[in-house]
Amino acid sequence: MEVSERVKGIHRKLVVSCQALPEEPLHSSFIMGRMARAAYEGGACGIRANTGADIKEIKENVDLPIIGIVKKNFQDSGVYITPTMEEVEELVEVGADIIAMDATSALRPGGVTLDAFFSQVKARFPGQLWMADCSTLEEAVHADQIGFDFIGTTLVGYTPQSRGCRIEENDFELIRCILEQVKHPVIAEGNINTPEKARRVLELGCYSVVVGSIITRPQLITKAFTEEIGKL
Repeated sequence: MEVSERVKGIHRKLVVSCQALPEEPLHSSFIMGRMARAAYEGGACGIRANTGADIKEIKENVDLPIIGIVKKNFQDSGVYITPTMEEVEELVEVGADIIAMDATSALRPGGVTLDAFFSQVKARFPGQLWMADCSTLEEAVHADQIGFDFIGTTLVGYTPQSRGCRIEENDFELIRCILEQVKHPVIAEGNINTPEKARRVLELGCYSVVVGSIITRPQLITKAFTEEIGKL
């Protein structure tokens, strides 16, 4: 699908992930809206956000392209990033520019395969842009083949099949392999926790880079400092 001029605004730019789950201290749509505003003032050109409520609030604060997700847990599946049609509908309703979803090899709730689910959502919402959150080279290649508009590295290291893998290993070798084997734009995401790493993935050819926790989760940033001081 052709990318709109609005979405082209994230090309070779920073997207900031503004998310806080219910168990986190900053969990609040109001706070995420202000977090997105702070990211915008720092130069971010896009926002990745979780839930329709947060996206609505963020849109009140910034006019930036939004990669939308809904995280939801199901007992019969390990897929939790936009796992069913209900979450897709929520994101379409609030006007997420790009909808991201788990594009790993895991079965979705009810035993639904990625291929079957993606076929359904594409048919129902043909004008929507889609991002594949992948964890391995094979998953990225498959997502590219079935027609995702953007290929993401979001879940590298977070799935059984990618356990122990780190996105930054060997000068982002996994990203370089993905770039060589897919035709759709690649969005780098996951443990990109320094400005130098963010610049590097763009130098390698990624369409955009998403940075989250190191910017928007102060409890984790604080923990890194206290752990280092604790070594005294």
